[in-house]
Amino acid sequence: LILQKCAHLRLACEAEPKPCYSSKLWWCGTALLGLGELGHSAAYGLAPIALVATLGCVSVVGSAFISVLFLKRTMRAADILGGALTVTGTYLLVTFAPNVPQELTARQVQSYLVSWPFVAYSILEIIIFCILLYFYKRTAVKHIVILLTMVALLASLTVICVKAVASMMTLSAKGRMQLTYPIFYIMIVLMVISCAFQVK
Repeated sequence: LILQKCAHLRLACEAEPKPCYSSKLWWCGTALLGLGELGHSAAYGLAPIALVATLGCVSVVGSAFISVLFLKRTMRAADILGGALTVTGTYLLVTFAPNVPQELTARQVQSYLVSWPFVAYSILEIIIFCILLYFYKRTAVKHIVILLTMVALLASLTVICVKAVASMMTLSAKGRMQLTYPIFYIMIVLMVISCAFQVK
């Protein structure tokens, strides 16, 4: 992300600004970002979801400090407090979360998707998302919290899908073939759709 931002800043300073995709630095940042996300996704197949999802927050704190070094950004007291709270929360979650890796088979994923806790959670998430989307589209409430909440709701679905897909791929690599089940491909489609809407 920092390399991409550096590329944007360099392009903005030029007399004739070019599109970002004409910069090698931007492509380097994009490639590293993609590589990092592939590693992050693979980690879901090898470690507990509470551990991987929580440690992903540390990258935000790391980016903030790296931006001070490379982008010459100033660090405010609120930024330091937010970073400290993030690291503290991450430490507490990693320390006290159950550290039992759960391998999800295709049959387990199918049974979880039709269980009443997941159905109730999905309905609640859809209702909240639709209400926020209504406020965002109809009443022109463009506050950043509304956008971030909508993205967070989609991200929760993405995490569930990535965990299921990565776990089924890991089991398949170990010899317990899971890729023949239709639920594997359904989870991939849901993962791609939720990611695309988050980016949008």
